Amino acid sequence: MSKRTGKEVDPRDRAFGKRVADLRKARDLTQQQLAALLNGRTSSWMSQVERGIQPVNRLDVLQEIADALGVSTQALDPSAPVPAPPTPPASVQSNDLDGARLVISGHPALGALLGTGPSEPVPVERLSEQVDEIWELTHQAEFAAVSVMVTELVPQLERAVRTVSESERPQTYRLLSRAYQALAAAFARQGDSRASWVSADRAVTAAELSGDVLLVFAGVYRMVHAFVRLGNNSEAEHAVTAAVDALSQRTDLTPPGLSVLGSLHLAKALVHARCGQRTEAREELAKARQVADQIGEDRNDYNLEFGPTNVAIQTVATAVDLGDAGEAIDVGKTIDASSLSPERRGRLLMDLGRAHAQRRHLGDAVECLLRAEEVSPETVRTHNAVRQAVKELVLLAGPNAPRELTDLADRTSAME
Repeated sequence: MSKRTGKEVDPRDRAFGKRVADLRKARDLTQQQLAALLNGRTSSWMSQVERGIQPVNRLDVLQEIADALGVSTQALDPSAPVPAPPTPPASVQSNDLDGARLVISGHPALGALLGTGPSEPVPVERLSEQVDEIWELTHQAEFAAVSVMVTELVPQLERAVRTVSESERPQTYRLLSRAYQALAAAFARQGDSRASWVSADRAVTAAELSGDVLLVFAGVYRMVHAFVRLGNNSEAEHAVTAAVDALSQRTDLTPPGLSVLGSLHLAKALVHARCGQRTEAREELAKARQVADQIGEDRNDYNLEFGPTNVAIQTVATAVDLGDAGEAIDVGKTIDASSLSPERRGRLLMDLGRAHAQRRHLGDAVECLLRAEEVSPETVRTHNAVRQAVKELVLLAGPNAPRELTDLADRTSAME
């Protein structure tokens, strides 16, 4: 999206840029030196900010610049919300995955190692049905139900891979990997990055033992998302780059393989976006779009929900992460996500709500977030990005905050 120039520059952005330039010069910093203090920014980007061509709409970016200059966010932007005073850390609340967390807090099948435990294993066919059900619940963001199921299913699977016949072992390891990947996805969406990492790591190991190579790469995709949410962007970039480079060497990929490759490109775009690497993020989105066009339809291979629609949804999310709220809103208007899972539909509405919040469109932001809550209530009420967006909206609205917004803030614990 082209930058604004000349008369198109908003006077508020021009004034903001002048304040940044004045404070930078007062600290005897060059644009290059100030950019180096920011995460993934360049002197060119810094120059555009100071000229008002590049608006700074995201509060986290505003805070980052303020920290680098040693001032408050209000010194840079008087209209910025005043941060709430620090509060003592609250006790950890249940996020409806506590049972699942206990399952991965040790070895789930110690009895099988000693030759003790249930004498009659659960039939593999029944285990397969239960894994399918767990993935369905994960896509529907019904995490409490996921937690209840895995407390029995994961130990059963861990026992089964050690007790089934040799011929059934690869299939059983595949089921175990899929179950751990469902847990990794659920934990990631609930914001429990460490539990997601542990689950993804176990999923990759089980996938390799299953002999399903593509399942290994799908497990790496889950691990990359865990790294991103942990803030370990260098580890995330290393893992996803290695996976993309390896899989791209194959010229005979079937649609399932293309789905995995395309999903990895989207994961790489996410990593670049979180690092503020605008060009690299868009390049990965373009590669994912090429793969989606090659497939020509929305698929759900390896529970990745990859296809043209998902690429468009990720384009919205990337634009929001990069602070390009206008692009996110424009792309979002073109998406028909009715065929996707409630979790993906809810995520799209969440990102559109965040985009409107960046634009300070209070009514549109609240409407999108409330619609997202209708589609995927558990995800919305426990997602950190939603909490942050709702908090910013409450602070923006001040004493005139509408009742539906304050109620949403209560349900998401945004102000705690």
